[in-house]
Amino acid sequence: MNIIIVGCGKVGQKLAEMLSQEKEHSITVVDHNYNIVQDLTNQYDIMGVCGSCSNLDTLLEAGVETANLLITVTNSDELNLLTCLMAKKAGGCQTIARVRNPEYRKELHLFKEDLGLAMIINPEDTAAREIARVLRFPSAIQIDTFAKGRIEILKFKVVENSPLADLRMSNMNARIKSDVLVCGVERGDKVFIPSGDFIIKPGDLVSIVASPAKSVEFFKEIGVHTNSVKDTIIVGGGETSYYLANHLIQAGVRVKIIEKNSERCNKLCELLPKASIINADGTDNMVLLEEGIEHAGSFVALTNIDEENILLSLFAKSKTGGKLVTKVNKIDYDEVISGLDLDTIIYPKSIAAEYIVRFVRAKSNSLDSNIETMHLILGGKAEALEFRMDEHSPIVNTPLETLKLKANTLIACINRNGKIIIPNGKDTIYAGDTVIIVTTQTATKEIKDILA
Repeated sequence: MNIIIVGCGKVGQKLAEMLSQEKEHSITVVDHNYNIVQDLTNQYDIMGVCGSCSNLDTLLEAGVETANLLITVTNSDELNLLTCLMAKKAGGCQTIARVRNPEYRKELHLFKEDLGLAMIINPEDTAAREIARVLRFPSAIQIDTFAKGRIEILKFKVVENSPLADLRMSNMNARIKSDVLVCGVERGDKVFIPSGDFIIKPGDLVSIVASPAKSVEFFKEIGVHTNSVKDTIIVGGGETSYYLANHLIQAGVRVKIIEKNSERCNKLCELLPKASIINADGTDNMVLLEEGIEHAGSFVALTNIDEENILLSLFAKSKTGGKLVTKVNKIDYDEVISGLDLDTIIYPKSIAAEYIVRFVRAKSNSLDSNIETMHLILGGKAEALEFRMDEHSPIVNTPLETLKLKANTLIACINRNGKIIIPNGKDTIYAGDTVIIVTTQTATKEIKDILA
């Protein structure tokens, strides 16, 4: 596909990185900052244009007339929507726009077709949904959903006294009576898609695939708390906090937001009448103690400064046994940050890029299978993909034990008309099924790509 990425901030840079790894796209980035454009074109095998996307000549120079897709992720909603309209008129390509203002999102469905919008992405709202999902199941570090919520991949840490500690995978079904599948293990900087001989160790980050009901059964079997949080303290009153508070209040969670800007506090009071809004400096330890951090069921650090969020979570960890969530914008230091044991870390820019890449793959693959859902798992070193099977798919009507899969590739789950099957070698996939594939092979676009 010919793809134009407009706006080279953190989301745009992550998109350029991920889409360039697909190897089959022609990518052009557009930004008014010459140095950023130059850095991206030098780092990846892509083209770049320096200029304003509100100028039609800039878009024409980037190739909008022959482009298949334009993705605009500048910091301005208005500029993103204008660019999509111009691209629609100049070349008729499909467009994806980042739109963050809740007021715009409410109206966009009315003129989505006129703007040529194939997709609207809001990093703050998508991040808030991820956080809300984790707070529903606080024992998990990360939760990714498939099959419209019928299947989940949950990541959690194995503690010293866990029944899973020092357990050989082949003995798991005999030891733990629950219909789940271990689909991945992170141990330090290494990632494993485990075979029967693999032994789980204390400190491992284990990812399982299961239906929501079966995952609850599994965690009860291993003695892990599964109840959702009843209350939360959020530091920072930005857009992510607003979206998160909305989701949590609807779920019956008590929400307290600490924000030091008085004008923003007044706005939040209007938008969130059921939340407690505190006008104070949430980075002040005394404020956090006065507001009850020691007894909070969860703590979410959502300021705009990564260093503040990390320090806040480290302080919260020393004061409470509640669930911790930390927002981090700088993706470059994820390996260092993951070593701090901060529980759940959310990267909004990566989440937004992931959604867009999933759309691109679904548009560019063949007709014998289609990507329904895609998530990066195991610290971004593996992918979990949901494919819908067609009668021409190369893995249908064949027992799984006879399929020759690529290394570090696993058929983790089958969804058959809402029935969730954790497969064994005797199972067979049929047309109409959706299947979850977990693989360390990057850029998997079609189901045939999993075959050796």
